[in-house]
Amino acid sequence: MKKAEFIQAVAKKASLSKKDATAAVEATLDTISEALVKGDGVSFIGFGTFSTAKRAPRQARVPGTDKVVKVPATTAVKFKVGKKLKDQVAKKK
Repeated sequence: MKKAEFIQAVAKKASLSKKDATAAVEATLDTISEALVKGDGVSFIGFGTFSTAKRAPRQARVPGTDKVVKVPATTAVKFKVGKKLKDQVAKKK
């Protein structure tokens, strides 16, 4: 599902106009992004938790050439799936 399809689904489920649904989705994504930039996690009980993790600098090998390159330190975004969502997806199969 792409962003436009997601907005359309939100509009339909919440009985919102496409404009209002777009504003709601954008505000939600912006709020999550801002929290992660500050180093805060965002939890939705039953759905999951967005968080960040610091990755230390390291050396890695390039596949095929075995050339060693330095990978700089970075901050990665993590998502841990909540139990309710995990169970819903598992039942679907």
